[in-house]
Amino acid sequence: MAQATAFYLTGLIMNASRFSGLLLVAPAVLFIAGLFVYPLSYSFIDAFTVAGDAADAGTRFSLANFVLAFELYGDDIVFTVLIVSLSAVLIASGAILIGGYITLGTNRFLVNAVRILYRWPLFIPFIVAAQCMRTFLAKNGLMNGVLIEMGMLTPLETTGFLDWRGIVITFVWKQLPFVALLVTGAMASLDRAGIEAARDLGAGRLRILWQIVVPQVMPTLIVALVLSIVTMMSVLSVPVMISGHSPTMMTVQMAFRVNAYHDYGTANALGVISYLITGLVAWIYLRRGVAGKGGEK
Repeated sequence: MAQATAFYLTGLIMNASRFSGLLLVAPAVLFIAGLFVYPLSYSFIDAFTVAGDAADAGTRFSLANFVLAFELYGDDIVFTVLIVSLSAVLIASGAILIGGYITLGTNRFLVNAVRILYRWPLFIPFIVAAQCMRTFLAKNGLMNGVLIEMGMLTPLETTGFLDWRGIVITFVWKQLPFVALLVTGAMASLDRAGIEAARDLGAGRLRILWQIVVPQVMPTLIVALVLSIVTMMSVLSVPVMISGHSPTMMTVQMAFRVNAYHDYGTANALGVISYLITGLVAWIYLRRGVAGKGGEK
């Protein structure tokens, strides 16, 4: 009888623990479901449906929104992919150089200066970064003003960068500190024995960086780039404020489609296309991670 009672009480305690655990995670689950899962599901449904005709007042499955999106904004989709890809390449290169100099640099003053300065844009919102770059990169902006004062340009030779170049510069300037912070941390945690051995054998800093350090921090670099690509794909303020030219980023066309035409179907179709692009990037990363683990085994 005593053993049965103890077994019953143990079961009650375990069930209570499980219920308490569910209560602890319930707010987070409800938050994600309400602010992410539901809007995402609604966007997918709305992208693949159109309103019925007079005989059918409901909605029906259709790919018309995607056809219209590619017809009107095909160039913008390609433009978005190219801008984000170019920005990601420049961000990766800059992060490797910053992290490599901090890890392998010998001048302590310059190393500390780079360590302090490169982080500043990390705390600036995208809308503030876009406004700063708008005044800095304009034809009569700060950059050209400094070049004129230095005698490197005349007022007639100045040119503005408020186009695709300005978008790339803003993305790189804003996301580089985030990627560099992760890459620098990964480099700092490496075993210095291999680096010192390469130095003793006469290898230069660039060779050590690209052949020894970078391969070891590549997983961290790829994770940071995936997060940066997702962020750049979703930013609206930078292309709106920096460039008024066409083609432009997909986020601008989504906002225009909603505000000008109240066409949520086409806007959601563009959103699904952006989901697929970022999902492809994430899939490539996951596939590489699984292949790497398989090779280690």
